Amino acid sequence: MEQDKIIVGLDIGTTKICAIVGRKNEFGKLEVLGIGKAESEGVVKGIVFNIDKTVSAIQKAIKDASDQSGIDIQVVNVGIAGQHIKSFIQHGGLTRSSKEDEIAIDDVERLTQDMYRMVVQPGSQIIHVMPQDYMVDYEEGIKEPVGMSGVRLEADFHIITAQTSAINNINKCVRRAGLEIEELILEPLASSLSVLSEEEKEAGVCLIDIGGGTTDIAIFHENIIRHTAVIPFGGNIVTNDIKQGLMLLPMQAEQLKTKFGKAISEEASPNEIVSIPGIRNRSPKEISIKNLAGIIQARMEEIIELAHMEIISSGCENKLAGGIVITGGGAQLNGLKQLVEYMTGMDTRIGYPNEHLGKSAFDAVKSPMYATGVGLVLAGFRSLDEREDRYKEVRELNKVIKAKKPVSSSKNFFNDIITKTKSLLIEDLDDKNEY
Repeated sequence: MEQDKIIVGLDIGTTKICAIVGRKNEFGKLEVLGIGKAESEGVVKGIVFNIDKTVSAIQKAIKDASDQSGIDIQVVNVGIAGQHIKSFIQHGGLTRSSKEDEIAIDDVERLTQDMYRMVVQPGSQIIHVMPQDYMVDYEEGIKEPVGMSGVRLEADFHIITAQTSAINNINKCVRRAGLEIEELILEPLASSLSVLSEEEKEAGVCLIDIGGGTTDIAIFHENIIRHTAVIPFGGNIVTNDIKQGLMLLPMQAEQLKTKFGKAISEEASPNEIVSIPGIRNRSPKEISIKNLAGIIQARMEEIIELAHMEIISSGCENKLAGGIVITGGGAQLNGLKQLVEYMTGMDTRIGYPNEHLGKSAFDAVKSPMYATGVGLVLAGFRSLDEREDRYKEVRELNKVIKAKKPVSSSKNFFNDIITKTKSLLIEDLDDKNEY
């Protein structure tokens, strides 16, 4: 059935709006059917500021993806980010009626749903409730309580909230574009599905997704999300620094960053010069690559330092055997991996969204800049917490067992007894007649 299911991910970013259409192939890998991309002019630091421009960009991206895939797109999974995203740990619990009965999936889900009803700051609403460790009758450190016996079920939950106005603006844009939202997903959680392996999540890993307007942080340990954060700086602020520092046009600054930018100024040659065409018949401007790298390094060091502070504040600094994974458009900056390792002292790699991708005609989708888009598609097939997938499998198995189990009424039961008794009496009479 999953092979027939088609999911569309819509990444409403600061620099681009991207739509990706995908389905699972026979090997369980994601097959990308179409990609649509449009320049994002109505979004600043992950928040929609211009409804009309954002709607136009969404419609263009969706049309391109629809034309490539041949799919009539109506429902999408949408990512959300921005400085307004907040997260905190909340403890919750419930008392069950019987100690003898095993803890069921329904008990766990009831406890999780109770957390969605908790009171949060005015103007905010809960978008994700992620269970951490459970407690059964005050026994701590339980990851999967289903099947255990106990009266008191408790858990620590990672609660993620977003600004209600930001959510409403996203909903308004998507609906005006003629679409419906299936799920609203925090972008670093979506990215984690596409670039992190199960081994890394188990060992402990920090995902740093450097987008255009924001840098998103997600920390995993023992296959459970432990911390999320959004830093209000991204690739665009680096471009802005280049524009102001070298007195260039925004387009020229962006091209310099992507073509000649380096995250470590020591690796740039002082003799390397790039000539930029002058404005309105003025003479060309010569830019030193060394100076360019110095501007980039100063801002990237600030972003990495803020990300490192999030790792320290999460309390997981010494639990990340998997180190750091950098993804997003900013991860393509030359020398960034080495700079992150130098500043944090942790093993680092660039995250490409090919962890769960099958063969695809679209090689561009393997770029880190599409990590969130691919993750939003994967979120349609996989849960953010893998325990939910196991609970779904158990529910489906129980349905199959109940469907196969014959259900007979009491009338049929007594009829069966009478029929069997008659056959036994006839056999007995036949045996007597033989003598």
